[in-house]
Parts: sequence; structure tokens; C-alpha cells
Amino acid sequence: MRSIWNGNISFGLVSIPIKMYPATEDHSVSFRQIHTADGGRIRYRKICELEEKQVETGEIGRAYEDADGALIPITDEDLAALPLPTTRSLEIEAFVSAAEIDPLQMGDAYYLGVNGTAAAKPYALLREALRRSEKVAIAKYVHRGRERLGMLRVVGDALAMHRLLWPDEVRDATGVAPKEKVKVRPAELDLADTLMATLGEVDLSELHDEYHEALEALVAAKVSGTAPVAGPGEEPGGAQVVDLMAALQDSVRSARQARGEAAGGEEQATVTELRGRKKAAAKKAPTAKRGASSASGRTATAKKTATGTTQKKAEKKTGSKKAAARTTTARTAAKAPAGKSAKKTTAKTATKSAAKTAAKKTGAKQGPRAAS
Repeated sequence: MRSIWNGNISFGLVSIPIKMYPATEDHSVSFRQIHTADGGRIRYRKICELEEKQVETGEIGRAYEDADGALIPITDEDLAALPLPTTRSLEIEAFVSAAEIDPLQMGDAYYLGVNGTAAAKPYALLREALRRSEKVAIAKYVHRGRERLGMLRVVGDALAMHRLLWPDEVRDATGVAPKEKVKVRPAELDLADTLMATLGEVDLSELHDEYHEALEALVAAKVSGTAPVAGPGEEPGGAQVVDLMAALQDSVRSARQARGEAAGGEEQATVTELRGRKKAAAKKAPTAKRGASSASGRTATAKKTATGTTQKKAEKKTGSKKAAARTTTARTAAKAPAGKSAKKTTAKTATKSAAKTAAKKTGAKQGPRAAS
């Protein structure tokens, strides 16, 4: 393992030469950027803006850019001349309980190993002192151009250090929590406790990165020229408004089934029924009766409405017949002559009828005489 920092642990007047090693590693698969058209590698080159040519890493230094955009070079000699005792030393400031450290402050982890055989005795002394006191050491050190804060603790037979953020580097959580006032019922807390107890504890060493394994299988399939076989992933569900009690009960049931416990073995005693549910159910019964009465009333009203509609239809038919009769009478009256003309027509008709009647009678009397 390659060390990334060499220095000393300053423990009062005791100095412990050490080397710092990375305690963690990232097991993600690294990819390269390519040109999708022809598969060529995409590379980044460091170009000097003044000369417009590529510069090697050994020729690159550092500079500070001020507000006007001017670059002020800062050399390694400038940094080494800073009056900091922590440039090459881990200065232990205090020993505190690990519970006093906010996990939000904890960053990268490192192992601290001895640098030379002479460092073995003071190294073991500090390790055993921390173990017996059940405390951690808070130290300052300089790494990568910055003074940093670290926490030393015992891991097995070695000393480990966690980089800590400075307290003012941790942002406040104001505005993150929900603004709405939410009341959690005791029954919901009881179910949450039951779910926590059902899930139980876990051996962290048994947890593994399934995505990383699937990604490695995909790369291996591509290398061998075979088509990767993978099922579709689960679609993320949107936010839903659910019954919290029902969701907790289903979660407890699913957790027990996953652990191989019988579904009938659920502890109903841990589920406290919410108050007022039975009363609420009792109050709903009169509502049902009122609903039935309302339904009967609506039926009677519907019958009356149907009867009235039938009567109205009959009246409309009768009115239509009367109107038709009146129309016929009016048409007849319109055809008949009016005033004096009507009287003259009537008199002429009567005279013609009388003449025809007299002629018939005269013909009847003359007929017998001609026969004799």
C-alpha cells in the first residue's frame, strides 16, 4: 500500500513518526470517453493560453486569482515557509468521547502506520491509551495545501484517522424539515417500533453493492461478445398519499414473511387501535337509514312526476283535437257566403226547388188522362 503523507504524531512531548495510507477504496467501474462515431478516445490536454501548446505536468504550478482576474503565483517554498506547526505533524489538541463528534463532520478515512522501528513503542502507547479511555483524539494537520481537522481512533491493532470538517463547514438544516405541523399517533409509533424489531439487526459485512456486480457482469458479457441478460429494473414510484397505518401493517407483514415467519404469528397486541373508530362506525348507521328514507322519497317523487307527465300528454292530445275541430268550423264558415248575397242565394235556391216540385206534380196528373 502506498502512503500519501509522511509526518509525525505530536502527543505532548512524544513524537511518533508515521505514514498515512488510504483506508477506503472506491470499487466503481471507471469508464473512458470515446467518440461515438468511430470509437476513438477523447483525451484532455493541458494547454498554455499564451503559447497555445500542450504543457507537461512537471511544468504546472499553482496561482491565486484575485478579484481583478490577475494570477498571483504561489510556490511550494511559499507554503513551506508558513508558520504552521502542523505542516508535517499531526498535533493532538484534545481527547473527547466519540459521541461528541457529529457524523456530518466525518469525511475520508486513513490508516496511520509506523515509520521506522523506533516509532513502535510510542505508537503502541497511544493506541492502548485510547483503547482504555474509550476516547478519540482530535488533531490538526496540513494536507493538500490546507490545514485540516482529524479524529484518531483505534481499529483493531492500528490507529485510524477520519478527516473532519470544521464546524463552520457544516451547513445548518434550517428549512429542510417539513413546515407543516404533523402529529404522530401512539398507535403509529407502536407499529413503527414493531417494524424496527421485525427487521432487526444486520451484519454490515453481508451487505454488498448489487449495482456494481451487475455492471461488472455487463462489462464481462461485452468483452466475451455475448448479449447481456438483465431484467428490467423497477420503475421508481411517484409520491402517493397512503394510509400510514395500513402501510406500516403491510410492511410488518412483508418483513415477517421475508424472515420466514408465519403470517398468522403477527402480534396483534402491539397494534393499538385508534380511538373513535367504533363510534364513527356507529354514527354511520343512522346516515344509512336517512339515505334509505331519501331514496323512498325520491322514488315517490319520481312516480308523481311520471303521473303528471302522462296527464299533461293527455291534455295536450285533447287540446289538439279541439283545436282541429275549431279549425274545420272556421274553414266552413269562411266558404259560406256572407250578408245580402247569402240571402239572395238562399231565395233563388228555394224558388228553383218549388218550381221543380210543381212540375213533377203536373206531370203526374196529365199522365193518366193521356192513357184513357
